[in-house]
Amino acid sequence: MRFCEWLEHTALITAINNSLVLATIVEVLHYFSLFLLVGSILIVDLRLLGLAARRRNAAEVADEMFSLMWAGLVLNFATGFLLFAGDATTFYGNRVFHIKLAVILLAVIVGVIVQWGAARWGRLPAVPSGAKLLAFVSLALWIASILAAVEVPSLTSVG
Repeated sequence: MRFCEWLEHTALITAINNSLVLATIVEVLHYFSLFLLVGSILIVDLRLLGLAARRRNAAEVADEMFSLMWAGLVLNFATGFLLFAGDATTFYGNRVFHIKLAVILLAVIVGVIVQWGAARWGRLPAVPSGAKLLAFVSLALWIASILAAVEVPSLTSVG
């Protein structure tokens, strides 16, 4: 808790919290990076499920989306941390926020497995059922993470 209190009062976080322009930029970058992250994963998942880019090899699609996924993840993590830091003491004890982070962690892990596996699965004559199941779980987790993120401010006074 002391770390959270210290974090809220650092110069950078205070500057962001006291500037409508900086706070808006951080929030817009956070949403943009989320769209980049989830959008790139969505394309690969839908390809593995046979619902998109059917004429393209899954490995090629995954290769094209891989760098976008990582760029989105890094930017989303950085901006998410800045948003967290602005109200760290409140977020720290918030159960809904903890659930959101757990779902996001699971979604990232499954997303990475799908991205790495797609290179192998794309070389096969047909996408294995297990790969399709992982792609479906990936989609479900990202939807759940977005819903959890929406619930943090609506169920609590945080955000």
